[in-house]
Amino acid sequence: MPILALPARRPVSVAAVALASVFAVGACTSAGAAGTAAPRTGSMSNAPAASMAVSSAVAGTQIAGWPMPGTATTTSFIPVLASAENVVGSDRFLLTLVDRENKPIASPDRQVTLRFFDLAKDPANPTQTIPTDFVWAIQGERGFYVGSADFASAGEWGVEVDVAQAGGQASGQPGAQASTQPEAARIRFEVLQKGTTVAVGQPAPSVRTKTLSDVGGDVRLISTDTDPDPSLYTTSVADALARHDPFVLAFATPAFCQSRVCGPTLDTVKKVKATEPGVTFINVEPYELVSKDGSLQPVLDASGQLTPVPAVDAYGLLVEPWLFVVGRDGIIHASFEAVVSEQELRAAIDAVK
Repeated sequence: MPILALPARRPVSVAAVALASVFAVGACTSAGAAGTAAPRTGSMSNAPAASMAVSSAVAGTQIAGWPMPGTATTTSFIPVLASAENVVGSDRFLLTLVDRENKPIASPDRQVTLRFFDLAKDPANPTQTIPTDFVWAIQGERGFYVGSADFASAGEWGVEVDVAQAGGQASGQPGAQASTQPEAARIRFEVLQKGTTVAVGQPAPSVRTKTLSDVGGDVRLISTDTDPDPSLYTTSVADALARHDPFVLAFATPAFCQSRVCGPTLDTVKKVKATEPGVTFINVEPYELVSKDGSLQPVLDASGQLTPVPAVDAYGLLVEPWLFVVGRDGIIHASFEAVVSEQELRAAIDAVK
């Protein structure tokens, strides 16, 4: 499937980006490929933005000190890159960790530092070293490390993932001996000159999104949330832009999010909303829905695929959930793929009030 060339961009649950890749990792290591992991992108063949496997694995260039594309050097843990796409400039970088039995091990107890390398220019010396913050996607079950990277050019990059276990314990293996030495793994990935999703600094597309007025005021006909907040469905994106409101725009579908991340992310949005009366909050279900047998069901296309709503195409979404923070000027000031912490969201909102 061509990169960035689909006429209709379908959101792919973060499960397809990270969690499904975890299964690929497990398949690779159990097959005896010690010290390597399957590519993050084998499970993303349905996403238009692509990934390392499409562009890098074709070349298969040997680079001293780095694994071949689609694999990772590692010891007791395996890094799984989780961003749908990485682009030139300031970039919110997501990853998670699994052990060699394919079990998620990302947690607040593991401190992760990232060192980035421009492999085309200097594969031996990092361009930057950044800390990460840990964010639970599903509390106590699955989490991600988030870092703010800066990529100067498009092409193949590498990241060295340093993991230190709090308390001096070796990471990854149950019963491992205590160690004060961090472990490190390396993996290659692609940086694009320009992404598919509308970026920070660009105007927010004006699109008419469904509101309660379109469904006779019945929130059950517009939201798959089991505990919906009706106020998230009172304002269209087009109307918020026309009124020059600062607003938070969420694309989340609790019922049809394969990774179950949409529900917790929307709960974070609702919690923050409760203390931000001067900001408009909007949730958009990213798929066309129809009420059937007392519940909302997705509208499928001729090939049996979920049908994205027009706002998904307008914003160029590759995954869901996704959040944007838009200022009074109509410009996107913050963008959060997959997960967002309460602190991240509040800081972004404070910047546009």
